[in-house]
Amino acid sequence: MWNTCMRVRKRAKCLTWNTCHIAQKSVIDFPDAFAYSDPQHTENKIMGRVIAVANQKGGVGKTTTAINLAASLAAAEVNTLLVDCDPQSNSTSGLGLVKDPERISIYDVIAGAASAEEALQLTKLEQLWLIPSHKNLIGANIELVAAERREYRLRDALASLLDRFQFIVLDCPPALDLLTLNALVAADGVLIPMQAEYFALEGVSELLDTIERIRADLNPALAVEGVVITMFDERTNLAQQVAEELKKYFGEKLCTTTIPRNIRLAEAPSHGLPALMYDVRSRGAESYIRLAKEILDRHARAASGPGEAA
Repeated sequence: MWNTCMRVRKRAKCLTWNTCHIAQKSVIDFPDAFAYSDPQHTENKIMGRVIAVANQKGGVGKTTTAINLAASLAAAEVNTLLVDCDPQSNSTSGLGLVKDPERISIYDVIAGAASAEEALQLTKLEQLWLIPSHKNLIGANIELVAAERREYRLRDALASLLDRFQFIVLDCPPALDLLTLNALVAADGVLIPMQAEYFALEGVSELLDTIERIRADLNPALAVEGVVITMFDERTNLAQQVAEELKKYFGEKLCTTTIPRNIRLAEAPSHGLPALMYDVRSRGAESYIRLAKEILDRHARAASGPGEAA
């Protein structure tokens, strides 16, 4: 394992928390999990991919997924930006930023009072940046009603950052409101976290209907990035049955990685850390690392396909 870490250090020409810490501490095979720091896998093939983590149903693990997916991508030496689009600001506090009314937030960016570059905040994890939220963001749903290009505010603001970040992850509020609409118009793909419960199946149909409407009128390129089962308890028959139903319905769009119920995932935000910095050996941290790997694998295969065909 140390030899692996030294090879990664030599390739990156620096010692980072990301590569060496994950390599030494995680039980996941590091070279297989993170083979994307080579520029041919990221800089030339994946640039400015915007993923909205959305589900109008609350309590399904949207913010947990947004934080830990973004952190796992950053740990793979992929420049990643997390944008907190939820007025509750849980992604902001979950990455250790204390409340600061003077700090530029996504509210200022959407309102046109500041640029996205001005709102960028460094986090404790190398290669992970954050645009924080603020409680005033709740007012944007009313303030934007009469605004020009109201659905495109976030998309226009993030355009200048697409060449800087390989992935931009949007943490959406638990509602199909104007903030979520902005996120879906700005996104290339939607990652849908779902619990393996039957009530969760009902709500996702509304989200899929909204995605189709946005595709038709505002963002033709919007795709379902994937559906990831969260808070999964494989011991229960219900969870297994719902997972089977989801597999039939979504097919390959259902992520093979599932996120288990895990106390470390619940504890990490109170320390202002993603799970892989709080306890990289926990099942929750390992699951999100695998989810990041799965997403990277998909895009690497998709990007290499036309080249190979040529």
